[in-house]
Amino acid sequence: MTKYGSFPGARPRRLRTTPAMRRMVAEHRLHPADLILPAFVREGVSEPVPISAMPGVVQHTRDTLRKAAAEAAGAGVAGIMLFGVPEDAKKDALGTAGTDPDGILQVAIRDVRAEVGDDLVIMSDLCLDEYTDHGHCGVLDAAGRVDNDATLERYAEMAQVQADAGVHVVGPSGMMDGQVGVIRDALDQTGHEDISVLAYTAKYSSAFYGPFREAVGSSLQGDRKTYQQDPANLRESLRELALDLEEGADMVMVKPALPYLDVLAKVAESVDVPVAAYQISGEYAMIEAAAEKGWIDRDKAILETLTGIKRAGANMILTYWATEVARGL
Repeated sequence: MTKYGSFPGARPRRLRTTPAMRRMVAEHRLHPADLILPAFVREGVSEPVPISAMPGVVQHTRDTLRKAAAEAAGAGVAGIMLFGVPEDAKKDALGTAGTDPDGILQVAIRDVRAEVGDDLVIMSDLCLDEYTDHGHCGVLDAAGRVDNDATLERYAEMAQVQADAGVHVVGPSGMMDGQVGVIRDALDQTGHEDISVLAYTAKYSSAFYGPFREAVGSSLQGDRKTYQQDPANLRESLRELALDLEEGADMVMVKPALPYLDVLAKVAESVDVPVAAYQISGEYAMIEAAAEKGWIDRDKAILETLTGIKRAGANMILTYWATEVARGL
């Protein structure tokens, strides 16, 4: 063998030689239309309220929410997921502020729709936890347990008032059995056949939700392990997936994102509907905190995590960096 035939002949590094080369052969690319901005709007405040565990994220006033929505649309972000934060005095055992046509979330939906029209896909969190004085995602029975079927009745009401307010997509996040089917029926029976359902199909009981509890002013005591999924389980997600699709889900979600990329990949390869992943508050907080310490490069870490989520199979990514990243792209 001559020296010209020596190993190696195949050199993958040839395709990594320059930024232009790497860009040309990249298998996955982020696009602003991949991104959805979660946003919180708080009732009764005149200035945005910073969220201490999520630097750069705030509880919006109605006016600053409209501005944030317009900025997201201008950056090319695909959608905005709205979470309402009512005044504490309006919380009760049934979460009635969540079904009040003049409740903060419904008002915010109308505000954002008036501001951006159809230029941004307006999504709404369909869950009771922000509105209940006990902080759970549903109605409690006499023993203090979440009553699945009684909660479904409340979700049906929530779907109708959110649709009436002008939302494009409802996102039932409570992990109640049968929630997608009940919500789909409620929408169809009230003339809202065009409203899409983004099912929180695999929502795990995660330690990474911590900062979110501050963001929505949660009153939760205890945990949600009896209805959110066990982090140890993958097959259970596929069972949830089959049920959500059978009940009429238009899109499905895995939440959180980074600790569950294997679940995301399995879901993505199993369906022919769009798949979303939610890069949640704890994921955001970790990167911001490490960057503040100077331990990681913030901007590179953000893009790397989002690219990893897309590579795992997400068509859409909910991330608090949506507008910032979209501008950079």
